[in-house]
Amino acid sequence: MEFERLLAEISTLFINLPADRIDSEIKDAQRRVCKRLDFDRSTLFQLFSGKPGTLLLTHLHQPPESVTPPEKMDIQDFWPWSLRKVLQGEPLVIARMNDLPAEAERDRQSFIRYGTQSMVGVPLSVGGGDVFGLLTFAVVGRERDWPAAVVQQIALVAQIFANALVRKLTEQALGEQLAEIRRLKQQLEQENIYLREEIMLQYGHNEIVGRSNAMKRVLAQVEQVADTDATVLLSGETGTGKELLARTIHNLSNRKERPLITINCAVLPPTLIESELFGREKGAYTGAMTRMAGRFEVADRSTLFLDEIGELPLDLQAKLLRVLEEGRFERLGSTKSLQADVRIIAATNRDLAQEVATGKFRSDLFYRLNVFPISIPPLRERAEDIDPMVWMFVKQSEKKLNKRIDRIPRRSMEALKRYPWLGNARELRNIIEHAMILCNGTTLHAHPPKQKPEDMAPNITLADVERRHILSVLEKTGWRVTGAQGAAQMLGLKRTTLQSKMKRLGIQRPSG
Repeated sequence: MEFERLLAEISTLFINLPADRIDSEIKDAQRRVCKRLDFDRSTLFQLFSGKPGTLLLTHLHQPPESVTPPEKMDIQDFWPWSLRKVLQGEPLVIARMNDLPAEAERDRQSFIRYGTQSMVGVPLSVGGGDVFGLLTFAVVGRERDWPAAVVQQIALVAQIFANALVRKLTEQALGEQLAEIRRLKQQLEQENIYLREEIMLQYGHNEIVGRSNAMKRVLAQVEQVADTDATVLLSGETGTGKELLARTIHNLSNRKERPLITINCAVLPPTLIESELFGREKGAYTGAMTRMAGRFEVADRSTLFLDEIGELPLDLQAKLLRVLEEGRFERLGSTKSLQADVRIIAATNRDLAQEVATGKFRSDLFYRLNVFPISIPPLRERAEDIDPMVWMFVKQSEKKLNKRIDRIPRRSMEALKRYPWLGNARELRNIIEHAMILCNGTTLHAHPPKQKPEDMAPNITLADVERRHILSVLEKTGWRVTGAQGAAQMLGLKRTTLQSKMKRLGIQRPSG
C-alpha cells in the first residue's frame, strides 16, 4: 500500500506539471522509488534525434560513492544486447549477471564495471507507439529476484515518466512552432517597414536618363543580366546612380515580387555590420536586447544590394565569401546555420582590383563578386545626358515646390555641361533643387559652383580638382560637414563618402 500511495502522489504531481520542471521531478521521483523499494540506482535513457538507434543517459539517481558515468553515455557503447531488446519493446529482467547469454558479454562487463548485480529495465513508449527510451532500476553489490508484481510497479512508473516526457517534447515543439510563426510574422513586418522606408528614400528616382552611348551600353548590360541570378558588381564614382541601377536590375528580375534589400557597408561601424548582415541572437553582445534578423535572412528569395562593398573590413569579407559560396550563415551569438537564397548586387566607388593588389580587399571575394561587372561612367564624360537629367530634376522639384518652369537659358545649360561634376548626378540634382527654391518665375537660372582659374589649368589632375572643390565648399560652410547646408549636402555626397574623400585627399580642418 505504501508504494501505491507513492505512485498516486507521483502520478498526481506530473498531471499539470510545467514542462520546465519535468526533468527535475523525474530525478526526484527516481530517488523516492529507489528509497521505497530498496533499489540503489535508477537510470533513464532517451533516443537521440541526431543519430537513429542511439539512447543517451538523461536522468540518473545513484549513491554518491558510485562510479560516475560519462557525461554523454550512449547505451550502444556499453549494453548493445540490452539495447536490441529494448528497441523491440521487451522488458529487461536480470536477477543475476551469470544469467546473461554469451552474446551479452559486453553488457555483463559493463554491469560489473558499475557494480550492478541485478536490474530491471522497462522500455518507454506511449499508446503502443515506438520506443523512445528506457527506465531502469538496479541493486549494487547483491543479487535479488524480480517478482512480476515488482516489474509491474516499475512499468507503471515508466508509463508516468513516458507520458510526462512526451508532453514536454510536444509543448517544446509547439513552442518552437509558435516562435517560428512569430519570427515569420516579424520578418514580414520588417520587410514591409523596410520597403516603406526604401520607397521614401528613393522618392524621385523612378527613371534612368541616358541619351549617351555610354549609358546605353550600361543599360544594355543591365537588361542582359537582370533575368539571371548572376552576381553583379557595379563600379563608378559617388553619385553616378549605382543604387538606381541595382534597383532596376532587381525590378527586371524574377525576384521583383519581393523587396530589394540594401545595406551600406560604409555607414555602420564594423562592430554592427556583422549583425546587420547576418542577424543576432538576444544577448549576443551588450545592448542586444532582442533577436534580430539580418539582411541576408530578410532577403531570402530576393536581392541584396551591398553598397560601398570596398569599405567592408577584411574579417567580414571572409564571412561574406563563405555565405556567397555556401549560401549558409549564422546569426551573431548562435551556432545554428541558416540558409538563404539571395542574389547579390554589390557596388563600389573604389578600384577593387587595386585594393586587392594592396591587400585591402580579398582576391577570392573580388573574383566571386566580379562575375558580371558593370562600370558606370561619370557625368563629366557624358555631357549629352546633362540636358535630360536637368529637366528630370526640374520636373521632380516642380511637384515638391509647387512651381512651374518653362525654360532654362542656353547660357545656364552650357555652364552646367562644362562643369566637372565631381558629385555626379547627385550633385547636379542638388544644384537644380537649390536653383528651384530661389526661382520666382518660370525661367530657371541654374549655376554650377564657381571654379577658380587654377582648377582649369591643363596639367591639373582630377584629384587636384576634387581636393580644391571640396576645400572650397568646406570653406563656404565654415567646415560644417553634415546637416542642412553642410558640405556633404552641397556636394551631393553621403557623409561617410565625403569623410573618406577628405582622408584620402589629406584634407584637414585648419587649426585655430
